[in-house]
Amino acid sequence: MLGGMRSTEALSTEALSTEALSTEALSTRPDLRGLWVPVVTPLDGDGELDEAALARLCARLLADGVHGLVALGTTGEPATLTADERDRAVAVVAAACARGGRPLMVGAGTNATRTSIEAVRELAGVPGVAAALVVVPYYTRPPADAIVEHYRAVAAESPVPVVAYNVPYRTGRGLDAAHLLRLAEVPNVAGVKQAVGALDADTLAVLRDAPEHFHLLAGDDAYLAPTLLMGGAGAITAAAHVCTPVFVALVAAALAGDVVAARRLAHGLGPVVEAGFAEPNPAVWKAALHASGELATPALRAPMAAASPGATRRIVAAIAAAPGGGPGVAAPAVPAA
Repeated sequence: MLGGMRSTEALSTEALSTEALSTEALSTRPDLRGLWVPVVTPLDGDGELDEAALARLCARLLADGVHGLVALGTTGEPATLTADERDRAVAVVAAACARGGRPLMVGAGTNATRTSIEAVRELAGVPGVAAALVVVPYYTRPPADAIVEHYRAVAAESPVPVVAYNVPYRTGRGLDAAHLLRLAEVPNVAGVKQAVGALDADTLAVLRDAPEHFHLLAGDDAYLAPTLLMGGAGAITAAAHVCTPVFVALVAAALAGDVVAARRLAHGLGPVVEAGFAEPNPAVWKAALHASGELATPALRAPMAAASPGATRRIVAAIAAAPGGGPGVAAPAVPAA
């Protein structure tokens, strides 16, 4: 989820001051409730961005009932796309959301405050953006207090509300409950995608103590149901590329407090989630979408690699056995081991 959709030089000529941001923009609280899908970036047979396939995939996901789409999330492989490709991918997803009347979130965080500010400023030119998904600065591992100040600086300059992305197993640094609750009071910060590998004590404390306007979104697909049943507002879920209507139903049941239905659907989808993350994301989801005929290739950009034949067979079988199956997955052509 890297920024840099345009060059720093171009950004410097369009720089927005904090004063230029309207009070209305800073006070907007987007409705993040529901299921969001961080869309993959399809590649064609030449390894180039397949805009037509991306448009079709977005249209299908929205028709299947997801609340919104995330462009340039980790699942979209932004780190290996060119700046031009990132711009084009965002434009395709934005157009699909506009046609479907659904919100768009865009990944715009980097590991530096200055470049993160530049990235979020760029979103002023993208129609229909509900929020910027801004990752905790990675690799540099700043202290937690500095991370809060990083978000304060980015949110103050952002033309859209900011959703923090707390994913310590990718960034090397995370935010505990105390710092997330401080973050919840920062103007123009709307919520957090919480992906800490568990429904842990810090997550439960935020669900209990955060102000109503601060939306916690489940970021680990395996913990979607319990997170929502304990008060989460929604989820950003890569697994919902497949069995999408069932994931929509699961989120709706959990948000409604229907424990029996949520448990049944979560148990039914559990093998899909497990199979889909058996190899580095988003390889297996791309393999499943290729097997169903939605993507021309299962390819990822180097150094990432396509899913193995065994992983592809397992995800196809898991989808076929799941409640409701999935789009076109009953009899795909799957390569032999």
